[in-house]
Amino acid sequence: MPTRIHFQAIAEDRPGGGWKALHDRSWPSYRAWFLRQGAVARASFLECRRALRQHMPELVPTWEQLVELAGGGDIEARFLSLWCPPPYITGCSQGVWLSGEHEPMLLRNYDFAPVLLEGSWLATRWSGQRVMAMGDCLWGALDGMNESGLVASLSFGGRTVCGDGFGIPLVLRYVLEVARDTASAVAILQRVPVHMCYSVTLLDRKAEWATVFLNPDRPVEVTQRRAVTNFQHAVEWPEHASATGACERLQALQALIDAGTAPEAGLAALLREPLYQPAWQRGYGTLYTAAYAPQSGRAELAWPGQAWSQTLEAFEAGSRDISYVA
Repeated sequence: MPTRIHFQAIAEDRPGGGWKALHDRSWPSYRAWFLRQGAVARASFLECRRALRQHMPELVPTWEQLVELAGGGDIEARFLSLWCPPPYITGCSQGVWLSGEHEPMLLRNYDFAPVLLEGSWLATRWSGQRVMAMGDCLWGALDGMNESGLVASLSFGGRTVCGDGFGIPLVLRYVLEVARDTASAVAILQRVPVHMCYSVTLLDRKAEWATVFLNPDRPVEVTQRRAVTNFQHAVEWPEHASATGACERLQALQALIDAGTAPEAGLAALLREPLYQPAWQRGYGTLYTAAYAPQSGRAELAWPGQAWSQTLEAFEAGSRDISYVA
């Protein structure tokens, strides 16, 4: 049976009716996920507020506004802090394209279960600078770009260890709200704790890039990896790597980069196997392909046979319904 996702682009400088509608539509599912182990398994309101104030103080005013829009409840506030949330595991492939003949770009596939994708594409100005990002957990980011010309994208790092820290979508949101370039983004990632293992790839307008390996139990590691899938230095969860083709995807992605493939050809390759994964029923199919060009401020979401382009300067509200047929 085909699976359908409704993607919605929302342009709203400050939290308002657009975000409230997103919340009202998504909250029942998020609440069930957040409380699946019971409310006592999650950090308290005071712990969540303290963590935000300590590690991401610039986000606190927006958090307070969103909590008020969400109804002002204790569970809503704790969820939106994304401090020590339940664990979640995705797929994803991402790579940095650098060529003297083409604008530097970051290309990525986001692989996950269709029923768990929020489908929001948000253009905001919550902390001063314009940010457009694919949303998660109502105000987090899976990938995106800000008007300073910084692009950031996340992928699961291949380990199930959990610790005290933030869910990675909010960390990525913080990076895009505050950082101006790859160096300042790396500095943020080196100090903000994460609750699971992730890899974050960064690219800025000056073509400076880095892939940062984040873990709750290991020091942050900054690398010059231009291609990454779902393990860091070596496979540590063989079953997940085998099921998602993590090694095969990395080999294919690295080969494209090493060959100097043009970004357009790279984007086309991401829409074909082995990089494109049609395993939606098993929870790790490719839900969208994204291309970010930081120098021109362009972004594109793509699926086989269609694409949706936006710019930071002229982001337009709209929607797309995408069907996934196994």
